[in-house]
Amino acid sequence: MIDLQDIMITEGLVGGILIGVAAAIMLLAAGRIAGISGLFANSIGLVPGSTNRNFAVMFTVSLLAGAWLAEVLTNDVVTRYPDNITLIIGGLLVGFGTRLGSGCTSGHGVCGLSRLSKRSLYATPIFMISAIITVAVINAVGGVQ
Repeated sequence: MIDLQDIMITEGLVGGILIGVAAAIMLLAAGRIAGISGLFANSIGLVPGSTNRNFAVMFTVSLLAGAWLAEVLTNDVVTRYPDNITLIIGGLLVGFGTRLGSGCTSGHGVCGLSRLSKRSLYATPIFMISAIITVAVINAVGGVQ
């Protein structure tokens, strides 16, 4: 059960605002949706994208660098990963799902919903329902160790 005193409301609000502002800036300045899976796939040459590949590579590197910088500056980021095979299977399933759904949660949930994309209006509730069911099942079988 979640201890409500551990919820970081201010940090979540600031983080959400920053994500929204960054997505808006990218759309207005670069004319590109900030869909992480599409940009990542383009950056590694998995799929040709409408975005310049160098731009996609810089976006991906900047995303990783930003996470690393947050950890270094705050020294407050705790990461836990399951064993290697679970991580690999999970990553492959997420990759398959993003290709099947024509985008990821950032592309549909942040960028698509704000543009009232019909595809995103269907995809985002499916993401959320799937996540809720997955967490419930994992918790029912003992959680992630």
